[in-house]
Amino acid sequence: MAMNLFDLTGKTAVVIGGNSTLGGSMAVALGGHGADVAVVGRNQEKAEEVARAVEEAGGRAKCFSADATNPEDLKKVLEDVLAWTGRCDILMNCPGKNSPTPFFDLTMDEWDSIMEVNLKSVVLACQIFGKHMVEQGEGGSIINISSVSSDPPLSRVFTYSASKAAVNNVTKFLAREFAPARVRVNAIIPGFFPAEQNRKILSPERTEAIMRHTPMNRFGNAEELQGAAVYLASDKASSFVTGSLLRVDGGYGSMTI
Repeated sequence: MAMNLFDLTGKTAVVIGGNSTLGGSMAVALGGHGADVAVVGRNQEKAEEVARAVEEAGGRAKCFSADATNPEDLKKVLEDVLAWTGRCDILMNCPGKNSPTPFFDLTMDEWDSIMEVNLKSVVLACQIFGKHMVEQGEGGSIINISSVSSDPPLSRVFTYSASKAAVNNVTKFLAREFAPARVRVNAIIPGFFPAEQNRKILSPERTEAIMRHTPMNRFGNAEELQGAAVYLASDKASSFVTGSLLRVDGGYGSMTI
């Protein structure tokens, strides 16, 4: 009975940024619990690797190429997913972009680029796929990926922190808006998980500072986000959960001094 709480059989999950380290790991978990998984990203080679891993976990997967900041691309993905499975029940927004540029050196081009990937893509996907879920009339789950930098902001990543704070706000706003249609909207707040986008800012000195602020005294592994993703995706396990920001951070958010 407990396992039935996390059974996603018959559900279709769209994982935007599913070709990333963290997005790919969560996509595999959703597939392993029975969901059909649409792996969406620009790097098709990596997307295909994730799709194979989903199938090895016992799920079905298909790759879709898209620029997450382009609404026409996302509309095409929705159209193709509906042609594939006939439905969309779970949306996971994983695109991410970061930069260690000091504040006084920040250009508006860089600001726009990071905001487009981290915030605009989430808003667009929630518009396009969220509208389908609302109209589908069977509920659904939207899972946004935030960051520990969203509150309080981290040093050296000004634009990234601002974009993730906005993701938290969008998550709560849409949770309220979509609740009457039983479409739940939540966010996962990962702690420090070394991945492609943040390795460039993880100097030895910064790593030491992070460890001092993380009670579990280590980085997270991508697989440690899987449970949170499956929990929030399941309309049985988290049926009354919406507007929540679920921390998976090794205690980082509990530390003060």
